[in-house]
Amino acid sequence: MKLYYVGVLDNTKKPAVQLCAAHELSDFSRFTRNEYGNFMTMISKTVAERTGPGQRQSVEEQDYVVHCYSRSEGVAGVVITKDYPHIAAHSVLSKLMDQFLSEVPLDTVKAARNDGDVSFPALQDYLNNYQDANQASSIAKIQQELDETKIVLHKAIDSVLQRGEKLDDLVAKSSDLSAQSKMFYKSAKKQNSCCILM
Repeated sequence: MKLYYVGVLDNTKKPAVQLCAAHELSDFSRFTRNEYGNFMTMISKTVAERTGPGQRQSVEEQDYVVHCYSRSEGVAGVVITKDYPHIAAHSVLSKLMDQFLSEVPLDTVKAARNDGDVSFPALQDYLNNYQDANQASSIAKIQQELDETKIVLHKAIDSVLQRGEKLDDLVAKSSDLSAQSKMFYKSAKKQNSCCILM
C-alpha cells in the first residue's frame, strides 16, 4: 500500500490548476522521479477536470489508481495510490478537502492562476501520515482488528480441540484401566480362593 501523490486542484478552469501538491516518489529511480511527478500532475489534472461537482471516482492507470473527490465549491482532491483500499483513499480525500476548505478562503482558490499558487503545508502531513491505510479509515482499522481476533480465536479453538482429543484419550485409557483392574480383581479372588485357611 502506497500513497504517491496528494493534491488539491481547481477543476473549474480548463486545464485544471494544481493549487498545491505533495509527492512521495522514493520508490522510483532518481533519474525518473521528475518524469513520474510530471505524469502524476498531468493525470490528476485530467481526472479532476472530468469529475463533476459532488462526485467521486477512481480511475485505474496501469498499476496505479487515481482517486478524485470533486467538491461543489469548485475544488477537487486527488490521491494517486498503489495497492491502497478504495475506501481508505476516499476517506483521506474527505478529510483533506474538509481541512483545505476550512483553512483556505475560496477567494484565494479563485485567484490562483498557476500550479502551486496556494500554500497548504498540511498536504505533506497527509502524504506522510496516511501511508498506512489503517490510519486513514476506521473501517480498515476495524477490519484489521477483526482479522487479528479471528486468528486468535482459530488458535484458541485449535488448542481446545487438541485438549478435547487428549481428554478423550484419557477417558479411553481410564476405561481400559478400569476393565483391566476388574479383571485383575477377579483373577486375584480366584487365586486366593484355593488357598483358604481355616
